[in-house]
Amino acid sequence: MTLPERMSAVVLTAHGGPEALQWREDVATPMPRRGEVLVQVLAAGVNNTDINTRLGWYAKSAKGATSEGDVHEDGGFAGAIAFPRIQGAEFCGRIVAIGPDVADWSAGQRVICPTNQPEPTPEAPTAYVALGSDYDGAFAQFCRVPARHLYDVTASSLSDAEIAAMPCAFGTAENLLQRAGVGEGDRVLVTGASGGVGLASVQLAKLRGATVTGQCAASKAGAVRSAGAASILDRDETAEPRSFDVVIDVVGGPGWGAAIDALRPSGRYAVSGAIAGPIVEADLRTIYLNDLTIFGCTFQPHAVFARLVTLINEGLIRPLVSASYPLFEIARAQADFQSKRYAGKLVLIPPEVRS
Repeated sequence: MTLPERMSAVVLTAHGGPEALQWREDVATPMPRRGEVLVQVLAAGVNNTDINTRLGWYAKSAKGATSEGDVHEDGGFAGAIAFPRIQGAEFCGRIVAIGPDVADWSAGQRVICPTNQPEPTPEAPTAYVALGSDYDGAFAQFCRVPARHLYDVTASSLSDAEIAAMPCAFGTAENLLQRAGVGEGDRVLVTGASGGVGLASVQLAKLRGATVTGQCAASKAGAVRSAGAASILDRDETAEPRSFDVVIDVVGGPGWGAAIDALRPSGRYAVSGAIAGPIVEADLRTIYLNDLTIFGCTFQPHAVFARLVTLINEGLIRPLVSASYPLFEIARAQADFQSKRYAGKLVLIPPEVRS
């Protein structure tokens, strides 16, 4: 492929609403540096991570649900991100150029990478960089990625759009389940079960031999059952106390105490999101008297994503992609995502490259 000097991309210019996203057709095409490859983005997923980052929701000053749309200029626990920034935390792509000192990769391979890319050091063993936040991501025709974080999915029979729906959602879900030690015979409650991470958690937990209850709106119960849930708990219902070995939570908010109460003695709670709000309340006695274990899950060791890629290439998992949009319609796609109109994932398709 002859690479164009300029590419189309969505550029985030500041923390804010959809108006902070600029569609541009004059962005310089990045060239791979030492240890990097250039990927042509075939499809990119829509997810909470990019919306949260755009709003600055990771800032300590943010108290409410992401759906409230409040903007926080301080950005996040590590401070505001650098602007302009091309977001896009997950993709399916094809290698089109290889930088110096890169071995074992060749042009034409279909690839993905984790959203949170592990960069541990002795001083910071859970350090990572985030695609689309710490460096430019997949809301563009091309994306430059460190080769050490790439994984080959050429063997997969899934479509580009399906694979693009998996790195953030399924990577997060696999990490939650691995950290919580979900295995054969566990009774697992998945909150927000109709979303991308929720459906992935249901599917992956069943694959591990667990019996899964998915909590979701009644209108989306069919999708959750199809993913592998044995039973459904309505979104507004409260789980029976002491009825689950594990709770996998991406919702948080006012229902957090009930999720903790739902755990049996020695139960495990794993969290990687708080779409209903980050500020929660519970009785600490429930936690310590029942010997509960709480896992906060963001850092993903290489083994987590490597196992996920094996499942993808072996055809053992499949995401639900409910709709796709041209990349320039990102504002509409994110609005539909936040409306919770669809189960599963939404995907953005960049324009074809003219060589």
